[in-house]
Amino acid sequence: MPSIITHAFVGVVATAALKNRETPKSIWILAPLLAVLPDLDVVAFRFGISYGHAFGHRGFFHSLFFAFALSALLVCLFWRPLAKQKVYGLILLAFIAGSHGLLDALTNGGLGIALLAPFDATRYFFPWTPIKVSPISVKAFFGSWGWAVIKSEFLWVWLPLSALLLISMTAGWLWRRNNN
Repeated sequence: MPSIITHAFVGVVATAALKNRETPKSIWILAPLLAVLPDLDVVAFRFGISYGHAFGHRGFFHSLFFAFALSALLVCLFWRPLAKQKVYGLILLAFIAGSHGLLDALTNGGLGIALLAPFDATRYFFPWTPIKVSPISVKAFFGSWGWAVIKSEFLWVWLPLSALLLISMTAGWLWRRNNN
């Protein structure tokens, strides 16, 4: 898995790039939390649930189904009742939540991601896995392994997303300048 810092960064960048006037202010707190939330499944280890179990780490809570269902619930709670805004909110939040499992599928370790759970228990990786898997242990993260993860995430996630955000912001600025 990428680090929780990188997952949160993806949520913030997606919000910055895709927000509109109707996007509630609470999204700035909700987006990074939503992007990190699937990794709370590591508590399953404390309850004796194995890594490979459907509800183990990188299981159901990393699935696109869970991302969509949770996003739908959050849109009902946080967006105004206008249908257009809710559809937009659902797309934004589902993208943010779904990014977690997709990013994890780009890592080079673990058992894979149950992206299609609950319909398919198979755990998947993408054919290309350039991101170094982050340690679950905080102690291990603050060592050479964690430093390798940070460098990998900077190259494969932070730099490309920062470039996309810059392009998005520039395009928005040009559009507003030409349409005012």
